[in-house]
Amino acid sequence: MTIHQPPKNEISLDAFWMPFTANRQFKQKPRMLASAKGMYYRTDDGREVLDGCAGLWCVNAGHGRQEIADAVGRQVSSLDFAPTFQMGHPLAFDLAERLAKIAPKGMDRIFFTNSGSESVDTALKIAFAYHRGRGEGQRTKLIGREKGYHGVGFGGISVGGLVNNRRMFPTLQADHLPHTLDIARNAFSKGLPSHGIELADKLEDILNLHGPETVAAVIVEPVAGSAGVLPPPEGYLQKLRATCDKYGILLIFDEVITGFGRLGQPFASQYFGVTPDLMTTAKGITNGNLPMGAVFARREVHDAFMTGPEAAIELFHGYTYSAHPVACAAALATLDIYETEGLLTRVQQIAPAFEVAAHGLRDLPNVIDIRNLGLMAAVELAPRDGAPGARGYEAMVKAFESGLLVRLTGDTLAISPPLIVSETEIDKIFSMLRTVLATLD
Repeated sequence: MTIHQPPKNEISLDAFWMPFTANRQFKQKPRMLASAKGMYYRTDDGREVLDGCAGLWCVNAGHGRQEIADAVGRQVSSLDFAPTFQMGHPLAFDLAERLAKIAPKGMDRIFFTNSGSESVDTALKIAFAYHRGRGEGQRTKLIGREKGYHGVGFGGISVGGLVNNRRMFPTLQADHLPHTLDIARNAFSKGLPSHGIELADKLEDILNLHGPETVAAVIVEPVAGSAGVLPPPEGYLQKLRATCDKYGILLIFDEVITGFGRLGQPFASQYFGVTPDLMTTAKGITNGNLPMGAVFARREVHDAFMTGPEAAIELFHGYTYSAHPVACAAALATLDIYETEGLLTRVQQIAPAFEVAAHGLRDLPNVIDIRNLGLMAAVELAPRDGAPGARGYEAMVKAFESGLLVRLTGDTLAISPPLIVSETEIDKIFSMLRTVLATLD
């Protein structure tokens, strides 16, 4: 098999409009990844780069898994595409059953999408339709959270709380809980921060402003990822669950990042012992090999749609590639790896070493906070006067040049390696990061 890889000096960078990238800056000095295996990328000039962020929070089982490649190849040869509008194929039903078995108890109805963004917009539409079908069509408002990231669809940016993702676009009716980042009281917390549970009480204030009977759903990330790894205060998610129950509001957990083992349980909701009504996933569902997402629904939510004539379509929603057979094959192979290698719970064993290594950077200049939970950590740097984000960007570029890939959000560096990472590789990640951070002014 020939792999298309154009010579480096023949690649034009003009046509590709890159997402979430300063295109002009990047194309002046591109950082190109050409191949990957295990814990490492290889650049187009042959350098090894240790993957400190699982690609983009998604390559949980490591790169270049032959089992997934073989499953994808077989599926392309046998059934390359099949519609799931009024038709079906066996892999879609098999995958849904497999996912239901590892899901939080009662969340055993699965709607397939192609990304985290689509999963979020799907969950929000299900929430609206659920209430309308029960005679509560006045529930048209949504509540997200500041610093939340829920993808880039119109629903996702409406409930999201990152201003740059919102300012250029019109949004749906949504209000926002305050974020939970409190460096003044919680700096260098290990695991869940002690302070901030009272922030969950702000939900009552928002409901009193709008009227709880007008709110369809509350959506949060159990651990905010894209904003820079923000674990919730102790007891915070439990309070949100109780308030939603009190007013008949659906609670949605966005587990696009935390799903599939990142906290040492299949899903963060199991780690926290809080079950939402809807749960959005993507990324790790196929180990990042093919685009796919899934919305998990509580049985009661699903069954509310299963009324009326049996010949009637219950939910007018879906995508051409919902449960694409090749993506299903990749996901099934990924779940096999997770099960065989115990990756959905492996973080329980390696999280203590990861925490020690992460907080070992505390003494470095410019480090103002370190946060961690499971196999997620963030190192927050003091911003330069008049140039927020500059110090973080310099650190990210220097790390890449020295052979380490980390995720950048402003002046925060996020570390979330594949779940196969060894303790030796954990030490190497933070040793390399220490060397880089020590060079910053």
